[in-house]
Parts: sequence; structure tokens; C-alpha cells
Amino acid sequence: MQSSPKSVSKGRRSIAAVAGAAAPLLIIGSLIYAAFFVKAEVRVDAIKTPAIERRDAFYGLAIPKSGVIWAVGSYGKIVRSVDAGAAWTIQSSPIDVHLQSIAAWDEQRAVAVGNQGRVIVTSDGGANWKEVEVPRSDVANKLIKVRAYADGGAWAVGELGAVLKSTDFGATWVRALPEKDQAWNDIFFVGNDGWLVGEFGHVMRSRDGGKNWEKSSSPGGPSLMSVFFRDAGHGAAVGLSGTVLTTQDGGESWQAVPPVTREHLNHVGWDGKQWQAVGDKGMRVVGDGSVWKGARLSEQDLSWRTQAETMDGQLVLAGANLATLDQKQLRIFGRPQ
Repeated sequence: MQSSPKSVSKGRRSIAAVAGAAAPLLIIGSLIYAAFFVKAEVRVDAIKTPAIERRDAFYGLAIPKSGVIWAVGSYGKIVRSVDAGAAWTIQSSPIDVHLQSIAAWDEQRAVAVGNQGRVIVTSDGGANWKEVEVPRSDVANKLIKVRAYADGGAWAVGELGAVLKSTDFGATWVRALPEKDQAWNDIFFVGNDGWLVGEFGHVMRSRDGGKNWEKSSSPGGPSLMSVFFRDAGHGAAVGLSGTVLTTQDGGESWQAVPPVTREHLNHVGWDGKQWQAVGDKGMRVVGDGSVWKGARLSEQDLSWRTQAETMDGQLVLAGANLATLDQKQLRIFGRPQ
């Protein structure tokens, strides 16, 4: 029996009425579901970590050419600038121990050394660093200083009499002197003439490219932390308690300079005109060989310094922070200017 058009229309109206009544309940149910089970996606933009942070300490630096600066420091950190410090990039390090020193043959090849006798090298400007094996002691292995020389030569020194030599851009290393219960803090060569300085004011020298070493006459006393020769005859060494020694005969004899500070001095170099030494509490000592003077790098900064290198008439400084000194203006990288 067929339904009449009236009954069909009535049924449709009933269904529509039920649907209309149910619509608010469906909407409410959807809102409740969304509240409990649908989570809004929150977009958080990544915060870029600055290359240099306040907590960073930089113990060593290298300037292979004007404008290019490498610096290494705490927990294996490596940073590099190719525009004299206007911008810095962090380079990936294969180790996480403190790096004490870095040396570079050119803007592509460099070597860095640090705690636990760890040594890393790069041949592509720091895009890739790799660790290399070196002779180690069973007692102590901290490497304190590394220097690079022509034709891939390099020397590194450190705890327990460590004196290590490389002739292949840091790929392999051999021990040049036996272990000794004393730390060597620095090494320097001019041609075949070489000098070692370390604890208790000890100085040694070589006249045959490091094959043989002999004790050099020195006043002794506090530990010597750094040595530099501007030629084979004229050199300077600095150390704890403001110690400054000079020589005019290639290290045959050394003379103590009357102290101008009691602060520890950690590094000495020659800027082409005078000796430059830096150390604790922002101390800087300069001298021409006969007259030496001491003053703060800046009265507003008492940071300890481990190294100072000259670049384009300014000093680049490593230590508690990374900085430059241009005339009397101290600029600390990673800080608002």
C-alpha cells in the first residue's frame, strides 16, 4: 500500500525536527571533544645560540692572516672569524675537554691541544676537526702550548715534561724528550734554535732543531709561562709573580727585569716595536728591552688574559673572554657595545 503524499511530507518534517533538536547537542559534544582531545599546535621559533657567550673562556688563539681569527677554550669550544671579529661562527669539536692552545700554518690548516693530552687538527679551515693520537703518560697528560712552523712542523709541550713533535701538519707525533716530573709551559723556535720554559724558572735550549737539549743559565725562581724570540739573539720570558727575563745572546744567559707588577704574567710576544706581555687582573707589561712598564689593559676590566696577538695595529686577547684592544678602547666579543 503506497503512502500518501501527506504522510510522506509529515514524516520528513518529523525527521527534520529531530535533527534540528539534536544539532545543538552535536555542537556541544564537538566542542567538549576538541577541548579534551584536540591540542593546538604552538609554534616556537628556534632561539639561535650566540657563537660567544658570557660563560665562555678562551685560552688560546691563532691569527694565520689578517682578519682571520681562531680561538679555543672551555669544554672544547672552537670559534672562528674571517672578518676581524665582526662575526663569529662555532666550529664542531670532536672533544669536550678544555683546549689550551691553537696554532695555524695557514687559514686552512691548524692544530689545537688541551687537557688529557688531546690533540685535534683541521685541513679545511675548521669545517672538519679530527682527533689524532699522541704519546701519553700514565700519570698526567695536559698539553699547555702548541706552536706551528714551516713545512708542517709543530711542537707541543705540557705536564710531566711532555715535549712532542710533528712534521706532518699534526697528523702524527713523537716524544722529543723523556718524561720528567716537571711541566713545560712554552716552546719557541727560530730556525734550528729552540727554547723551552717551565716550572721553577727552568729554561732549556737546542741548537739543532730540537734533537738535543741543554740547560740554559737562568735566575730560576717562579715558573715561567711564556717565551718569545724576535730573532735568534733577542728573547723574553715571563711568568708568575710578574717575572720578566730577557736575553741578548740567544739564551746563553738571562737577566731578570726589575718587577713592575706582582700579577702573574701568562704570555709574551713582540709586536714589531716592543714586547707585549699580559696576565692576571687585566695586567699588561710592555718593554723595549731596557725599559719596562706595567698598566691595566682597561680600568673597567680586570679579566685574566692568557694570550695577546697583534693584528692590524690592535691586540687580540684570549682569557676570561675574547677581546680586542685598539688604542685604549677594549672591545669584548659577545657583550653589548
